[in-house]
Amino acid sequence: MSAIYTVYGAIGSGSVPIEAALSLIGLPYRVEDHAPWEGAARASDLTRINPLLQVPALALPSGEIMTESAAILIWLADAFPQARLAPAVTDLARPAFLRWMNFVSSAIYALYWISDNPARVVDRAEDHESAKAHIYDRIAHCWGVMGAQVKPGRYLLGDDLSVLDLYVATASRWSPGRRRFDEVAPGLAEAVRRTDSDPRLATFWAERFPFVDGWQS
Repeated sequence: MSAIYTVYGAIGSGSVPIEAALSLIGLPYRVEDHAPWEGAARASDLTRINPLLQVPALALPSGEIMTESAAILIWLADAFPQARLAPAVTDLARPAFLRWMNFVSSAIYALYWISDNPARVVDRAEDHESAKAHIYDRIAHCWGVMGAQVKPGRYLLGDDLSVLDLYVATASRWSPGRRRFDEVAPGLAEAVRRTDSDPRLATFWAERFPFVDGWQS
């Protein structure tokens, strides 16, 4: 039994907020990079980890494998409350925390399974770009819905950075991009930028989701 957590993920993927959370908590972990979108050979390596051939996944020191990014983030925050990465169960902000963690997962993140490869649900190749455009419009709409209802403090849920901030800071950089996110959810923008610039994560972002030229597009 290893005392080290193992993250199965990829640069710029849904493993990024999990890696960030582990870093902030101070847990020992290693990353095993798997990018299923790079082809069948790489995807098949994931079969023993996640039969859906998706990342992220987290191997706990007990040997148990967790999948589903929101579930992993919520568990990490609750298992290590000293890091203050989520409202406590009795906190008034807890219902909103659970709501928006699951909203990002189901209403936004889940759509990338289609946009990454429209052929999964759209037969005609000539319709793939149109399908992607509609999906990105839906994602932007969902960010707008969240932006209209969340009233941030310094961070999305108040004055403490939470795993929700890590989740949104990562997902809002995926297509249609941070510029559009800022347009449709301007009230969330400052809190998310604060997560981008957190000095504790500067080295981490540079390694796992660098802010290269054009990253906001």
